Amino acid sequence: MFRAWLLALTMLAPAAPAATDDPAAAPVPPVAARHPHVVKSPHGERIDDYHWLRDDDPKAKRPEILAHLRAENDYTAKMLAPLAPLQAELVAEMRSRIKEDDDSPPVYDQGWWVWREYAAGAEYPVHKRRRGSPERPDPKARVEVLLDEPARAAGHAYWNVGSMAVSPDGRYLAWTEDTAGRRMHTLRIRDLVRGVDLPDAIPGVLESLAWAADGRTLFYIRQDPVTLQSGPVWRHRVGTPAGDDVLVYDEPDPTLFTDVHLSASRRYVVIAVSGFDTAETLAVPAARPTEPPRVVLARREKVRHSADHLRGRWIVRTNENAPNFRLVQAPESAPDDRRRWKTLVPARATATLEGFALFERGIAIEERVEADRRVRLFSGGRWQTVAGAPASTASLGEHRDPRAAHLRFTVTSLVRPTETWDHHLASGARTLRKRQPVPNYDAALYRSERFWAPARDGARVPVTLAWRPDRARLDGTAPLLLIGYGAYGSSYDPAFSSNRPSLMDRGFVVAIAHVRGGAELGEGWYEAGRLLHKWNTFNDFVDVAEALVRQQRAAPDKVFASGGSAGGLLMGVVANVAPRRFAGIAADVPFVDALTTMLDETIPLTVNEWTQWGDPREKAAHDYILSYSPYDNIRAQDYPPMLVTTGLWDSQVQYFEPVKYVAKLRATKTDRHPLLLHVNMDAGHGGASGRFEVLAEIAREYAFFIDLAQRRARR
Repeated sequence: MFRAWLLALTMLAPAAPAATDDPAAAPVPPVAARHPHVVKSPHGERIDDYHWLRDDDPKAKRPEILAHLRAENDYTAKMLAPLAPLQAELVAEMRSRIKEDDDSPPVYDQGWWVWREYAAGAEYPVHKRRRGSPERPDPKARVEVLLDEPARAAGHAYWNVGSMAVSPDGRYLAWTEDTAGRRMHTLRIRDLVRGVDLPDAIPGVLESLAWAADGRTLFYIRQDPVTLQSGPVWRHRVGTPAGDDVLVYDEPDPTLFTDVHLSASRRYVVIAVSGFDTAETLAVPAARPTEPPRVVLARREKVRHSADHLRGRWIVRTNENAPNFRLVQAPESAPDDRRRWKTLVPARATATLEGFALFERGIAIEERVEADRRVRLFSGGRWQTVAGAPASTASLGEHRDPRAAHLRFTVTSLVRPTETWDHHLASGARTLRKRQPVPNYDAALYRSERFWAPARDGARVPVTLAWRPDRARLDGTAPLLLIGYGAYGSSYDPAFSSNRPSLMDRGFVVAIAHVRGGAELGEGWYEAGRLLHKWNTFNDFVDVAEALVRQQRAAPDKVFASGGSAGGLLMGVVANVAPRRFAGIAADVPFVDALTTMLDETIPLTVNEWTQWGDPREKAAHDYILSYSPYDNIRAQDYPPMLVTTGLWDSQVQYFEPVKYVAKLRATKTDRHPLLLHVNMDAGHGGASGRFEVLAEIAREYAFFIDLAQRRARR
């Protein structure tokens, strides 16, 4: 079936955008050596010629691997050298749309208002605070520095804060920092009164933190050295050696993730255990941190939930008897007793409950209807819609204290810079706290719309488009960048990026294909794109591209595609099955060696994600993953020009997946189109950590697509 579909799409093979118009003078791509390695499984063996490119050492890689990666980077740099002026132009444009001396709207937290400030030219912000009431900051109060990120980041090629938490008495700041990009954080503590960093330093932890009520006891998670994504919860006492820390909870199921945080009431340290198909909530009284955790909501098969506590009751978001989730109130004395639950938001087929926030004066929720996210508020005995519009995204903003006088929410779209609003919970008055400043951008010049594309099985796939009408005609002549993800039930919401105008100003239409595997149309949309339904994700993306061409939203020979991580898996599949539909593809940190990774329990995330992709120890899952795994389905055919990126210290998709993929693809494909690989030697899954450093990575990809489109136009 897939081969017949591929033949039906063989049209308009893309031209090669060589870095030089003289093929004889073009740089020679690296050729990776072949060393056959047997990949074993219960359902047959496979040979992997490029397994040698894998090295699991978290601190260094073998010299021969580093030599190959540097050769790939050198080749890419030479191939893209003619585009250096365009890349520099793009970086300058994108940087010109960033207000360099910027700050975030202050948010209320336990008698303080906290915010972030960027100095002109700074890659990282400084976190500050000022005393105030729940209504407003005190303008006469002294401004204090919580954390100076530029100072902490000095001397590091990569630096990132995982999370920050101030003790209840305001005395101490705890934070986790990553200096490699592999989510391997170190926990640190600062005495804010004395202005000194304490000797407490605990390496190998995950991001989340929670203070007990005494302001001296801190809960954190030690990172599992193999899976990296989870681990046991520990308790630390400020000023004591890490060796004296106490194990609080160790989840025995390796397929589940663990998180720790304070409840809204600050009465409980919540230990949230979750997976793709189950969840459990445990709690430790914040006033009695040495007590063992007790189960608040026990795990049940196929039941997912999240819970928070305020005003003597638990509020629970659950999919039990509610595929798109419902919101219930449970008594503090017996939160797991379904007979005593009170429904606050019922189950609905047409709306998905995605999140909630608790206040002393009400409850706010995020919900999704027809792919659009909106915010609603229950206060004064009634529900009201606070924000939401077609082809845009309304979201709950940052909330740290339920005593806050305002509900904060944000509104954005592909062409509307993000606005931060406060809705006064008592009066209902609304105040615009901040409109994202975007110098050199005029929103009136751009348009956005929602489009519904028919899939081959009759499903309607939502697509969000943006363009500049005076630069791009929707008459079948415009180049299109189609973006996709489609995994984990994560919806790819339309949000403003100050970088995309650089494409739209050059005549591109930018579109997001909200394919199955995400949850834009509810949990059924997610379920229809995972496990043994994963092919729907890939088919949807190709069908969206075809529909946009038919509706003249794109030129048939100028359709480009981009996706990262699980979206990079999507790119790898469509490159295999529909190579002639796309004039160029960018795959960022792509998950392309799906079957081998899912067979290997020593690779981070593998065990956690069996419920997402399937457990290949079972033959049905094994064969299904094999049917689409990009690395396994590379074939001798022409492929479009491709740009592949990865980070050497990636903890989610290991660097060797895209590196092996490029090596095998280069040795197998029959065309002379560019196949470029860039490895960030200092970063992980998210790429460069600085707000300006990342622009070079974006500009590289944009220049790649713009050059391809310009070459097409000259034909």
